[in-house]
Amino acid sequence: MDINTVNALPYDDFVNIFGNVVEKCPIILAAVWSRRPFVSLPALEAAITEFIDGLPESGKEGILRCHPDLAGRDLHRGTLTRESREEQARAGLDALESAEASRMARLNEEYKERFGFPFVICARMNDKESILRQLSERCQNERVVERARGIEEVKKICRLRLQSLVLPDAPKKVMTH
Repeated sequence: MDINTVNALPYDDFVNIFGNVVEKCPIILAAVWSRRPFVSLPALEAAITEFIDGLPESGKEGILRCHPDLAGRDLHRGTLTRESREEQARAGLDALESAEASRMARLNEEYKERFGFPFVICARMNDKESILRQLSERCQNERVVERARGIEEVKKICRLRLQSLVLPDAPKKVMTH
């Protein structure tokens, strides 16, 4: 769909279609709907980003807590959102060897214990090796650094999910005489 179609969507349709561009946070899209019309896909993305940036730190942590563990219980139970399932599979997280799966589970737990929210990374922009490496490295960060890093990853995920739903803006035709 193009941006004009997006702008014409009734509230319920907008939230149903875009409600998971920020994992399990349809409330964000519900709030952003009132900012229509969006002049472009980047304008829609900017409205979501501005909303997230305007949240208190506890709200940002809430967004992070909505994310599943990578290669975790939800993946194995089949209870991931469609988007997360596809993203994790694309990064190879659904086909970890036993040692990799054990390491991922241990690091996920260590990370959650340290920070109080799950490790978030844009799986579509990484493979299992880089995800494991970054998970290990990021466990050493300070909480404030890691919360900000997690939110930046949420924004990358959001951008890619939006791009899969909305056509890029058509180039403007230049009138010639």
